[in-house]
Amino acid sequence: MESLNALLQGMGLMHLGAGQAIMLLVSLLLLWLAIAKKFEPLLLLPIGFGGLLSNIPEAGMALTALESLLAHHDAGQLAVIAAKLNCAPDVHAIKEALALALPSVQGQMESLAVDMGYTPGVLALFYKVAIGSGVAPLVIFMGVGAMTDFGPLLANPRTLLLGAAAQFGIFATVLGALTLNYFGLISFTLPQAAAIGIIGGADGPTAIYLSGKLAPELLGAIAVAAYSYMALVPLIQPPIMKALTTETERKIRMVQLRTVSKREKILFPVVLLMLVALLLPDAAPLLGMFCFGNLMRESGVVERLSDTVQNGLINIVTIFLGLSVGAKLVADKFLQPQTLGILLLGVIAFGIGTAAGVLMAKLLNLCSKNKINPLIGSAGVSAVPMAARVSNKVGLESDAQNFLLMHAMGPNVAGVIGSAIAAGVMLKYVLAM
Repeated sequence: MESLNALLQGMGLMHLGAGQAIMLLVSLLLLWLAIAKKFEPLLLLPIGFGGLLSNIPEAGMALTALESLLAHHDAGQLAVIAAKLNCAPDVHAIKEALALALPSVQGQMESLAVDMGYTPGVLALFYKVAIGSGVAPLVIFMGVGAMTDFGPLLANPRTLLLGAAAQFGIFATVLGALTLNYFGLISFTLPQAAAIGIIGGADGPTAIYLSGKLAPELLGAIAVAAYSYMALVPLIQPPIMKALTTETERKIRMVQLRTVSKREKILFPVVLLMLVALLLPDAAPLLGMFCFGNLMRESGVVERLSDTVQNGLINIVTIFLGLSVGAKLVADKFLQPQTLGILLLGVIAFGIGTAAGVLMAKLLNLCSKNKINPLIGSAGVSAVPMAARVSNKVGLESDAQNFLLMHAMGPNVAGVIGSAIAAGVMLKYVLAM
């Protein structure tokens, strides 16, 4: 009988909490969206599966060695950790002390837990290597660069302004998060507000990179919001685009793009990196990997490397990135009022970025001989190439012969550059405060 009781007590179901049950349902929802609705399946599927693994009771796959120690509730071990942190020997007090401790102190406590015989779970290791180090988003940015054609942007440099204008959604959302905090509605610190704001750039790797640096506790919610809204671009953008443009404006036919030389395409990533990195070094990691990937593509002398980065490497890293994000889909971090605020601010950020790009195009038309179809302004958010396809689709609804796809790719790739620069600005000024 005792053996049967021990077997029952060892079952995960006996330790399943309400929070874990909810997160298991959330993870299943992400898997359903990825498989049935094809919403960003390359990321949402591994994120959802990572969420399932993270919330299996007693498995501890997403726990660090220190978190495993705290979950074990051994009084003697808790007393040792508490003595090092100068706090009461209970789990709640230790967690509060750790939240306020310097990263070096947190690292010492993790090492102490390892010395006591605890080991980090496999997802915690994935997170440490892939996101904690910042490597995975940077490698993905390299792959995105290798798949990007700057030709439409170089053929019509004015579209760079459309991509820049769309980043207004990022900074407006930062102010929105701080406003919610000011009025006591939802509590957000400045680093958390900055991490949330980057959702407005519609750039998943940048959102993960920045939140991993500024607000790792919000990483799960921010990543889910970013990729979910990227998948919903065809639903979010068209109503805004139509509301801000007239039928006549939507029928504007743009002049044929000029042919961009190979020399221009090779020089552009090098010049872009040097100009931006010398002025804003904090943007160098993201933009550097992006430009390096693009240079491999355009140089034409390393086709094997370019092909590897575009396919095998980016696919492998995407798997581990998704599972690592899933490691943060745990109840105590995700089931918070902040998550609702993140989801709300995320869709507002998309809307503001879309509107800003359209309005910038209309502003440029006031002082330009060659008119820009304002619809391509919405492609300034860096959901590549989905935002450009949406611009083309809405344009075809007004004029079945007006193909805007290549024109829209200009602001689309400009948006990728803009989001990387915006992330650099956030890192520089937020971490300095």
